[in-house]
Amino acid sequence: MVFTDRRAAGRQLGARLGHLRGQDVVVLGLPRGGVPVAAEVAEALGAPLDVCLVRKLGVPFRPELAMGAIGEDGVRVTDDAVVREARVTQEARAQVEERERGVLEQRAARYRGERAPVAVAGKTVVVVDDGVATGSTARAACRTVRARGAARIVLAVPVAPPDSMERLSGEADELVCLDMPRDFFAVGQFYADFAQLDDADVIACLQRAAGRSHGLAGGGPVDREVEVATGDVRLRGRLTVPRGAAGVVVFAHGSGSGRHSPRNRLVAAGLNRAGLGTLLFDLLTEDEERNRANVFDTGLLAGRLAEATGWLRGQPDAEGLAVGYFGASTGAAAALWAATEPDTHVAAVVSRGGRPDLAWPRLPAVTAPTLLVVGGADPTVLDLNRQAQARLRCESRLAVVPGATHLFEEPGALETVTDLARDWFTDHMTAAHV
Repeated sequence: MVFTDRRAAGRQLGARLGHLRGQDVVVLGLPRGGVPVAAEVAEALGAPLDVCLVRKLGVPFRPELAMGAIGEDGVRVTDDAVVREARVTQEARAQVEERERGVLEQRAARYRGERAPVAVAGKTVVVVDDGVATGSTARAACRTVRARGAARIVLAVPVAPPDSMERLSGEADELVCLDMPRDFFAVGQFYADFAQLDDADVIACLQRAAGRSHGLAGGGPVDREVEVATGDVRLRGRLTVPRGAAGVVVFAHGSGSGRHSPRNRLVAAGLNRAGLGTLLFDLLTEDEERNRANVFDTGLLAGRLAEATGWLRGQPDAEGLAVGYFGASTGAAAALWAATEPDTHVAAVVSRGGRPDLAWPRLPAVTAPTLLVVGGADPTVLDLNRQAQARLRCESRLAVVPGATHLFEEPGALETVTDLARDWFTDHMTAAHV
């Protein structure tokens, strides 16, 4: 059996688990690949979705050999036989656990922000991954969930080799696997699309699931696909407005990117956790993107952004909310340009690795408080932003992220951008909230 992608596999898995619908169920996905599968299962069962965070504890001199695992809430699972045979001292084991505990806490903060983990005590917990190979991660997940007080554990995966599922039979109360081929080499061979996922994909799944959950409760936040009307063109996007939002940040992506930009989605998820709404949309249609001249036409892109702002203000979900712009690379020029248009009334602008030189004549007319964020290892763009700040007449700040290059791909760089943007928008949009 070959699955189209993880979501298709999740839908099939959700159908197989239909007997659990209506019960007190929590669905936990193993990051990263298991989360989109789990999201479809959670939707099918009408259950809350969360991540199941575990970290393998590798033997110090043979890190690929697991001597145990840790989970949240201080959960620790130890393989005493491996510890004895490898002669791992208590001190060495503590050092490994301390390091892995730090990684686990960082990922929990990244995925959930300040939201507490979904409670599993006394519930039926469905642990989901996109497939099982050796089963070590699934085993650790089941044990940590059991230690957190789950009443019943269902391990559900689209594909796994028969011997791995047999070894896992004692870890869960129920095993569900759609396909157990004997010619198993790797999970990815059973997917037509097995694209690598990043943290932004995980966060987006959790945000969408949270939006559905709150929506079912009534009076909840908004998280929906939209068509943004700009003149005679309709552009696809996603509007997310948390409960009690003070404003909505409209994203302008850089050249060669779109509403699915993983970097912008990661920043957007961080803003959502801080209580700010976001609108990510394509500035150009697919046909327009084929003409590279459109990608660098700042006037065209700024016009689309200004029209999208008007469309946004006409949506009941955003009525009375302040509007801000987050522009990346060339999109930052469009954001600065659009901020000078008389009807946009933008509360704040944040530029990430921006090209303000593409909006040079407009810079003195920008009135919205503007934050310019540049990587310290991006010297050309850094110089352009210094020159741009000198031309701005509004409140402005230049923030340099040490060691970051143009795409902010270095560990922690995008998280720093998110924190800077969150604080800038929160400070200026709360004051502008009408």
